[in-house]
Amino acid sequence: MASVVSRESYFDTGLDILSERGYGGLKLAAVCHRLGVTTGSFYHYFPNWPAYTKELLAHWTQVLTVRVIEGVRAEPDPRRRIDALIMTGLDLPHGAEAAIRVWSSLDPHVHAVQVAVDQQRFDILYESAFEILQHKRQAQLFAGWAVYLFVGYEQTTLTRDPTALQWIANQLIAALDTGAFESVPDDR
Repeated sequence: MASVVSRESYFDTGLDILSERGYGGLKLAAVCHRLGVTTGSFYHYFPNWPAYTKELLAHWTQVLTVRVIEGVRAEPDPRRRIDALIMTGLDLPHGAEAAIRVWSSLDPHVHAVQVAVDQQRFDILYESAFEILQHKRQAQLFAGWAVYLFVGYEQTTLTRDPTALQWIANQLIAALDTGAFESVPDDR
């Protein structure tokens, strides 16, 4: 067994296990086995399993949402921000994202985290689209469409097709560029 692994390794491994085995596969033994460590090593970093899972969710939120948003906010061009966000969405660990959504349906804390992540992702897409479209409802629909695209991809039981997802994302961006959102009615 390996002697020392980082806290970050535990989080990366947890996300990998979620991607590969789903929420039901995320177990202490699986994490330790994958890392080649004993449970004693785990308890060196985490007082218990609930503390680990809470920190795993915080890590997921920080790395795959907060840092991404902070990074794209530095880009002054809203169209380039959207491109970066879509590219990040294409590269998400979709299996882990889907597993977290399943977990969210079972655990109120995870649900609250999932809601916050979805809202943050929607908000940055909305803000960027609004700068381009200058229309609240159009920007809302663009952001919603983008979020629904990736959530639907994560939830489908069909074979994952990254090429098709890329094509669909390109259609979404093309709709933004070609003025297709101008036909959006103002009423809800």
